[in-house]
Amino acid sequence: MSKWYPKKGRVIFHVDMNSFYASVEAAYDPKLKGKPIAVAGNPEERRGIIVTSSYEARAKGVKTTMPLWEARRLCPELIVMRPNFERYRAASKEMFKILSEITPNVQPVSIDEGYMDITECQDLGSPLEIAANIQNRIANELDLPCSIGIAPNKFLAKMASDMKKPMGITVLRKRDLPKKLWPLKVEEMYGVGSKTAEKLNGINVHTIEDLVSTDVYQLKRLLGINGERLKNRAIGIDPSPVDPDAVYDFKSIGSSETLPNDTVEETEIKRLFRNLARNVARRLKRKQAVGRSVQIMIRFHDRRTITRSVKLPNYLEDEDEIFAVSNDLFEQNWNGDPIRLLGITIQDVAEKKEIAHQLDLFTYEQEASKEGLYKAIDKLNEKYGKSTFIKLNSNQEDNQPRTSFQKDFLDDYKK
Repeated sequence: MSKWYPKKGRVIFHVDMNSFYASVEAAYDPKLKGKPIAVAGNPEERRGIIVTSSYEARAKGVKTTMPLWEARRLCPELIVMRPNFERYRAASKEMFKILSEITPNVQPVSIDEGYMDITECQDLGSPLEIAANIQNRIANELDLPCSIGIAPNKFLAKMASDMKKPMGITVLRKRDLPKKLWPLKVEEMYGVGSKTAEKLNGINVHTIEDLVSTDVYQLKRLLGINGERLKNRAIGIDPSPVDPDAVYDFKSIGSSETLPNDTVEETEIKRLFRNLARNVARRLKRKQAVGRSVQIMIRFHDRRTITRSVKLPNYLEDEDEIFAVSNDLFEQNWNGDPIRLLGITIQDVAEKKEIAHQLDLFTYEQEASKEGLYKAIDKLNEKYGKSTFIKLNSNQEDNQPRTSFQKDFLDDYKK
């Protein structure tokens, strides 16, 4: 076992569910197995895009973010389904439960992927045996496929899990990098987006090997500290820990939505802003958090996108306040062009328990006027239990995630 578990090194897994949404739908309805499936936002509308697709659909050329009309042209027999995030959340929770039974050192990073540090799991067998056990359990108990990368750090484990899909188990050691990693195009490297790749291509860095051989000072001039970080990762250096508590770290909470049609209709715009404000307020409530900055995003009909923000003197969390500030920002910055997408993000977010309740005169007057009510509620809570009073418009569904990008629920597997 010593060769697999070095005394001074780490053994890290990256577990990545394969075609997660489509796989969950096929597990839920076995009649869909082996068929080209796509999950798409707003499949009835012209702006619907592919969120994910099964491998049978991918074989026909269907890709994530592809317009639905194009996907149907490539694959006329494509079965298109709306996202069911409650279903995906339930599957995600069970998957992370399986991982946490191996080690408590599990770091979820999204609904369908996470890291594990199994350095102290020698009594469970070799890393390959542990990976095979995880993969088989997820397949047998949840009827879902996954790929697992095994490496000495998180970055290499992430790259390894992408090398064989579906149902792959890939080991990526530092000595393997010249053959397995460096020949890849630089845009295939985790952490390199299209804009970064374009900048790197501009200095003749086209492969990861080119990145490794480029002077670090040139990279820092081009990309700042990220240039040095990318080179370190490419040569196999990534000291970042697997942090089970990272799921609680958040700096912003937001919501965005694409309109079914480009519009200049103010009634429709305000309706969408109201919905977005409600979503953000719901998520703040779920996290027991507040924020001090409001940012809006406006994407116009020609895909031109602007963001505008304002920092407030006090924290906010209320739907009406979020809507009012967002709408005011919009009115100040909209030029009248047709709009395709709107978004609201609350930034400078903090948990309520971590901040002092600083009351200005106005807030103090509001709180003081409710003091008698609060005392009455406290007495009733003492008599009948907590949460005696719930807002009339609240319901269980309010706490459900609305998109895959929300991370509010990634600790559910611990509950």
